[in-house]
Amino acid sequence: MSTPTTIALLSGGLDSATAAALAVEAGHRVIGLSFDYGQRHRRELVAADRLAGELGLAEHHTIAVNLAAWGGSSLTDAAIALPSAGVEAGVIPSTYVPGRNTVFIALGLSLAEARGAERLLLGVNAVDYSGYPDCRSDYLEAFQTLADLASKAGREGRGAQLWAPLVEWHKTRIVAEALRLGVPIAQTWSCYSGGSEPCGLCDSCRIRDAALIEAGHPELATPLGRQGHHQRR
Repeated sequence: MSTPTTIALLSGGLDSATAAALAVEAGHRVIGLSFDYGQRHRRELVAADRLAGELGLAEHHTIAVNLAAWGGSSLTDAAIALPSAGVEAGVIPSTYVPGRNTVFIALGLSLAEARGAERLLLGVNAVDYSGYPDCRSDYLEAFQTLADLASKAGREGRGAQLWAPLVEWHKTRIVAEALRLGVPIAQTWSCYSGGSEPCGLCDSCRIRDAALIEAGHPELATPLGRQGHHQRR
């Protein structure tokens, strides 16, 4: 039996690294795909490249897709303030990037068909973030139907399957799985702010810090997150 090939969308963050590690553990040949889309936190691309080596990925590609050209998100437009007040139920925050995952998945499926990959791995999560429309299970199910219709491989019944193992997991569970898998958490990058060090203030930092602390690893949290933890004790 041949080794299955998986294309992993690798952002450099904790979730995508954990998903990629799951594929490696399952014995897949994993090819990483990262995107320079004009995000203010381009530091994540350095993390993605480093993680590809640490996780032993077979290949790693980074391609430029300039979604910042038309703005519409605080992740691509520095004139829009990053939210830091916490996730509000039912409200999609300004960190949503219009069409981002639709573009990324389409490109991932192109690479998957070219490489004969059986799966396209996504580290998306709909629980601890803001319910982005392109991180939800119904979106992924609909995209699978489109993917099967849109490619030669799909029409022949051998198209890549979208695989999003973390989509319904809480962040604390993701942290626990990352620890079990030996993911180098300290080398992942989740901060939205674009600085050289994680800010500890943006929603991504705050959610990550809370999960790390709950999992018993405050030393992996940002300095601001650790400070808050000590003050609450």
